Amino acid sequence: MADLSASAAAAPAAARRPAWWRVGKVVVALGLAGLAAWAVSGKSGELTGAGAYLAHLDWAWLAFAAATELVSYVAFAAMQRRLLQAGDVSAGLAPMTGITLAGNAIQNSLPAGVVLAAAYAFRQYRRFGADDVLSGWVVVAMTVLSLMSLSVLAAAGLAMAASTGSALDLVGVILGLVGIMVVLVVLWSRREWFLGHAVRAVRLSQWALHRPAGDPHHVVHAARARVSAISPSRRDWAVAGAMAAGNWVFDLACLIAAFLAVNASIPWRGMLLAYAAAQLATNLPITPGGLGVVEGSLTIALVAFGGGEASTVAAVLVYRLFNFWAMIPIGWGAWGVLALKARRQDAAGAERGPAALLRKLPAS
Repeated sequence: MADLSASAAAAPAAARRPAWWRVGKVVVALGLAGLAAWAVSGKSGELTGAGAYLAHLDWAWLAFAAATELVSYVAFAAMQRRLLQAGDVSAGLAPMTGITLAGNAIQNSLPAGVVLAAAYAFRQYRRFGADDVLSGWVVVAMTVLSLMSLSVLAAAGLAMAASTGSALDLVGVILGLVGIMVVLVVLWSRREWFLGHAVRAVRLSQWALHRPAGDPHHVVHAARARVSAISPSRRDWAVAGAMAAGNWVFDLACLIAAFLAVNASIPWRGMLLAYAAAQLATNLPITPGGLGVVEGSLTIALVAFGGGEASTVAAVLVYRLFNFWAMIPIGWGAWGVLALKARRQDAAGAERGPAALLRKLPAS
């Protein structure tokens, strides 16, 4: 799945990047595409073998893979819903799932998609009645919970793979990720102190983004009071954390089901570590949704742990069909439904507004 690692406030900054940055990204993307094409051209045997596996799919496992991928999105939506409830804002699971699907499509389709997806989620939370502070807090909290749960899975995968004598040189990366999570927990536990020293950050934001408006001291004081009012219980954190982990676990189940769908043996000892490594690669700002990067890193890692070359290629292609390609049109469809619903709500609100009531009064 799509992973959220930027705040909505960063969107204007991305738009102001110089032209050479955008051109450079295009050149790098084209170069990577050429490199991928060259690599594939030398692997015709594996691709031919993968085609043989794809020609004999188990449709029951395919249906199971699709179902588990959908459940992973529902779990991510449930996490956001629980975090909003901690701020006394209610949201239905169905619209939150639609927002999650739409945000994933934005993230995996557009340049600077991670930032735009965060901004989209922020605006949708506002529609449910959340203020700016709560909306921003939910964006940050769901990012932290998602990364924390992924780091736990990566550490567990590292422990499982240690017996094979291969850790894909990820020991330092995973330990660093766990260290970052510890720092984030400490920062949250001392959020009062952190917010009390945020005046300079607000001034910098006002200079660069012209937001938020108002005296920086008053802005920090109001934000500090609002964040203090957001006090999730241990149960809230436990449920939200379980949903964050469920997002990864059900997505992993989709990958396992893809192996079963192509009737391939599963390299169990390295599966969790390879999966976590691929999800970490998704966050690299190279291609939207880690396209190409995920497929390559996941296939190489699983083959290193004993998976057959042709069968692993076939399984990864099936997994990415559900994990990436199928979710983009579904997500944009959800975006369209939500946009139409919002337009109708805005129109209905305008018809019931004070100006509309005045127009309906009889002329004197």
